[in-house]
Amino acid sequence: MQFVNLKQKLKLNQCRLLWAEAQKKQVELKPNTCISVIKRCLSLTSLKMIHASMLRSHLHLNPFFFTTLISQYISLHSISHAYSLFSSSLSFDPFLWNVLLRAFVDLGYYNRAIHFYHQMLHLAIPPNNFTFPFVIKACAFLQDIRLALQLHHHVLQFGYHLDLFVANSLITMYAKCQTYEISRLVFDTMPHRNVVSWNAIIGSCSLNARYEEGLSLFWRMLREGFRPNRVAILNVMTCIQGEKQAHDIYRLAVANGLDVDQFVLSAAIGMYARCGRLDLARNIFDGIFNKDLVTWSSLIEAYAQTDNMSLEALSLFKVMISRRIFPDSVTLRSVVRACSVVASFQRARAAHGIIVVTDGFFSDKLAVQTCVIDLYVKCGSLMYARKVFDRMQDRNIISWSTMISGYGIHGDGREALNLFNQMKTSIRPDHIAFVSILSACSHAGLVDQGWDCFNSMARDFGVIPRTEHYACMVDLLGRAGKLNEAHDFIERMPIKPDAAVWGALLGACRTHSQVDLAEMAAKALFDLDARNPGRYILLSNIYASSGKIKDANRIRSVMKDRGIRKIAGHTIIEVKNKVYTFVAGDRSQPQTGLIYLELERLMDRIREEGYTPDTNFVLHDVEEETKEKMLYVHSEKLAIVFGLLNSGAESVIRIRKNLRVCGDCHTATKFISKVTRREIVVRDARRFHHFKDGACSCGDYW
Repeated sequence: MQFVNLKQKLKLNQCRLLWAEAQKKQVELKPNTCISVIKRCLSLTSLKMIHASMLRSHLHLNPFFFTTLISQYISLHSISHAYSLFSSSLSFDPFLWNVLLRAFVDLGYYNRAIHFYHQMLHLAIPPNNFTFPFVIKACAFLQDIRLALQLHHHVLQFGYHLDLFVANSLITMYAKCQTYEISRLVFDTMPHRNVVSWNAIIGSCSLNARYEEGLSLFWRMLREGFRPNRVAILNVMTCIQGEKQAHDIYRLAVANGLDVDQFVLSAAIGMYARCGRLDLARNIFDGIFNKDLVTWSSLIEAYAQTDNMSLEALSLFKVMISRRIFPDSVTLRSVVRACSVVASFQRARAAHGIIVVTDGFFSDKLAVQTCVIDLYVKCGSLMYARKVFDRMQDRNIISWSTMISGYGIHGDGREALNLFNQMKTSIRPDHIAFVSILSACSHAGLVDQGWDCFNSMARDFGVIPRTEHYACMVDLLGRAGKLNEAHDFIERMPIKPDAAVWGALLGACRTHSQVDLAEMAAKALFDLDARNPGRYILLSNIYASSGKIKDANRIRSVMKDRGIRKIAGHTIIEVKNKVYTFVAGDRSQPQTGLIYLELERLMDRIREEGYTPDTNFVLHDVEEETKEKMLYVHSEKLAIVFGLLNSGAESVIRIRKNLRVCGDCHTATKFISKVTRREIVVRDARRFHHFKDGACSCGDYW
């Protein structure tokens, strides 16, 4: 038999012909030739044809050909064919198991990767130093701390805790599981470190908001002789909170030649924006000649996260699209934020239109569609959000959770429960899904259903409740007036309650005028969250509404002494593509005279319909008549009147309040919707209120 080297004859679309020719002439193929033929198969059809020929020729029995065949199926994203082929071999070779394990992780099948790893252990196939980084990466994405601890135990058991790559993987895994202390312990006990080790621990600091510690570790890394690479600079830039630090790090990036890296420049844009230097962020942006999507997204996000810059974010997004730079899910999340800040349904529709037109350019369509759902939810249109959701061909846990959460913040708890029950038939709920449904139950007052969901977490789905789930339950009980039960629930928590838990209790005390319990909750909050002005204001308001003016003034004096300022309340409204901002008693608008004249007429009309001012929401110690006048000029009322004056008779008025809407404005808006026959959508800091024909979607339960 003669040997022929067919390597030079290979063409992308000639795999089957070459193979058939070799078989027909009984040519003995060299191993390299067979492997080359397999690797040149760029479609699943051609690979399956070669696979069939190999079966007929028994070449699949060769371990090199077999492994290459599996790898090529994986490269074509046909994990099912690869796994089926692997299962037929009953192989005990750890290398082949690692090939499949890596494929599961690279393609995002993290639960299957964990199950596959456990199959290895069950068959007594020992994992090695290549196995653990893959399975640890899967655990990191799942953020399962119990599994993380189990894997760490296995690493110690099999003696790979000193392996540099395995230890680096453990640091990142614990960081993503939000257990920084263990992450740092692994780092500190490493006998040897490389720059990846330092990058991992600094990244861990960034993920867990240990910014000062991350910066300190970065400087320590430099002192120990490690030169900062791109990843190190990117990680430390996310830890920067001050302008001087930002300058130091940027100069270091320039000194190491990293200022030509667009990812570094994009991170620098975000870094300077967080430090309040949007001018420097914009200068860096303008100096980049060929801007890519990451660069545009960085500045759009910077604008979206900055107060009063949402319109700039949306304008920049429009320019980006005009340059034929098409957004991904990350960019769209910034657009969602900007649209929701200005409560702009019109801009949401425009953004959705761009997405529809550019649909073919998205590689992550599922994430993009989920962003669109979130966009409509936050701009006040459940109808449009549900249309997008229903048209999705595929859904993941994030898609379901976003829609469930949407029903929750719009007050439709029962539809949220219906959707949650539908989801459970196809997808196992995770901790985020449970936050969504528990919050929905809380907003709708569904106490029994909320308890059922909470009790099912660990019992039925193995989801261990976190502080956010306990906070939802306290909020649920507190809103329903079960304050003693809420307090007992906190006392029985197996984990230490955080500021969110005590904050939920304090908020309930304001609603139900429970002064003693409010003092207890506030004391805990002042220890945990001493710089948050909302806590002080809430306690002061509780005292004031209970007639304890001296105590209310005392709390405000404490705020002043500690240099803590109250967040100013404001309401925004968009009319004819322009955003207007109102504060209480605002007289800065060009139509001020007309606004106040119409407001006075409107208040007279709703008084005739039965509206009575609730002066409990004026917390100053002044005369009753003065209190009523102060209520009339709340920012919500001014914005609504402005909307009535400047929009069509059939249009919906949409406003956004940065704080929680006050009880008097809530009552007044119901009457305004009745006498004007206009639908009014109000988004406050907690939820949406849809007012129509004298009623609110919340059913006065908020």
